[in-house]
Amino acid sequence: MMDSRRQFGNDGENLAAVFLEKKGYFILERQYRCAFGEIDLICRLGDEVVFVEVKSRHTHEYGYPEESVTAAKRRHLLSVSEEYLESHHLIDSPWRVDV
Repeated sequence: MMDSRRQFGNDGENLAAVFLEKKGYFILERQYRCAFGEIDLICRLGDEVVFVEVKSRHTHEYGYPEESVTAAKRRHLLSVSEEYLESHHLIDSPWRVDV
């Protein structure tokens, strides 16, 4: 059985995926893992690859979700993104990271 925190995170990722699909994004990967770590969603919008880090919160008591993305987390997201682009032969594609 999945713990409630993980389930809450998965629910947030599912909501984000539905939202993005309605905006015209195509979901390529969910919870992509590699040697550098994990990223929640990898999407395509036109010719651009979009790496999405989903942060879910019950309240703003500890700040907004995007505030939890530290410099170390940004470096991690970039490493995972670059590994994905290289391993999928997309290194010349336009790309970005969204939170």
